[in-house]
Amino acid sequence: MRCKIFAIKTTYSEEELIILLRQKSENGFHHLYDHYSGALYGVILRIVQSKEYTEEIIQDVFMKIWNSIQQYDASKGRFYTWMINIARNTAIDYLKSKSFQNELKNQPLPDFVYDNAELSTANKTDFIGFSNVLESLESDKQEIIDLAYYQGYTQNEISEKLNMPLGTVKTKMRNALLKLKDLLKDYQ
Repeated sequence: MRCKIFAIKTTYSEEELIILLRQKSENGFHHLYDHYSGALYGVILRIVQSKEYTEEIIQDVFMKIWNSIQQYDASKGRFYTWMINIARNTAIDYLKSKSFQNELKNQPLPDFVYDNAELSTANKTDFIGFSNVLESLESDKQEIIDLAYYQGYTQNEISEKLNMPLGTVKTKMRNALLKLKDLLKDYQ
């Protein structure tokens, strides 16, 4: 009797991985986690700015991917982009959740916060000089960039907050990003 040894495949193409996940394969899930957790962790951490909360959220993100893999449509975009959107939206939802907001309210402020103006988070872009570049945009576009990228608002939420049609928000955001791209070429 001969004994055959089969090696478990350690790399999968995106298409193979999606098939495995749709079949609820544990190997597929392990591959997904091993190869994408670092990138998704980074996206979440940038939004919530806390390792503790990020570790909590990353679990939810992978469960959402696992449970909603049947909804992924390759014709609408790449798998990686789909996962990034799930991570981003989950992190933003977490920040807006009542339990998170209550937890923030119940935390005491350390004494040094009152003593040091340099620790203010009012303008996080000053340390790289980006605020000067941002100021070269029209004020309405500055506000849209601020709401989207620094405060985590979605385009729909920006539309509601500014009482502006969604199409206008999208156009202004696109124009602002293109203008920023041109302006940043001068800083390289």
